[in-house]
Amino acid sequence: MGNVFAVTNQKGGVGKTTTTVNLAASLAENAKKILLIDLDPQGNATTGCGVDKATLEKSSYDVMMGEASAAEVIVKRDDFSFDVIPTNADLTAAEIELLDEDQREHRLRLALEPIRADYDYILIDCPPSLSMLTLNALVASKGVIIPIQCEYYALEGLSSLLKTVERVKQRANPTLEVTGLVRTMFDARNNLANQVSRQLINHFDKKVFHSIIPRNVRLAEAPSHGIPVVSYDRSSRGSIAYMALASEFMRREKS
Repeated sequence: MGNVFAVTNQKGGVGKTTTTVNLAASLAENAKKILLIDLDPQGNATTGCGVDKATLEKSSYDVMMGEASAAEVIVKRDDFSFDVIPTNADLTAAEIELLDEDQREHRLRLALEPIRADYDYILIDCPPSLSMLTLNALVASKGVIIPIQCEYYALEGLSSLLKTVERVKQRANPTLEVTGLVRTMFDARNNLANQVSRQLINHFDKKVFHSIIPRNVRLAEAPSHGIPVVSYDRSSRGSIAYMALASEFMRREKS
């Protein structure tokens, strides 16, 4: 039975979508069967996986609203060996429409039950807000992966997210845990980045992944080509970092 992980941070611009797409691709490179779910109405993960948002007949909106099964919406990407449930701007409406629905926080969890056994890992790219969509992702997940940029306000936003995770654990998903924090867009020459990195380790210890994602031009270029960085430039620092993160993630899951 595939384990589900929400990749989330309520602060935008921290490398959340980049981490979801490239961790999915790197796990697939390790012969794991992966499903990526784009649950962010901006649809950046969809675009980053080379799927045209404008031509979608069905999307994660249809899954959330019970108008299609998850299996019906999956897009197979044989060129980089993982599957995608894509999205587009239609998903914005789900935020409001779900308010009047039964079991609104459990929609995604229930939708994934029939297909979980088909995958080793399911990764959910969440919107940069603590919304009904994010809540669905947390209720459906075993773990939470938190990309975090080592900057001044990082810890402040993280505190709010962790409180939300704890509330979801207490009220709706008792198995939910923080899998780990991923330091992204890291510049080792920046004194503040190094200081915040040390604070994260002091506060969260082993919850902080050892693998660090650096600022990298090739990593930034890959989404415009609709492919993960491991397919765009396998030898780049960004690709090597995400492959290392995938290896560390799999070791944690085995232990």
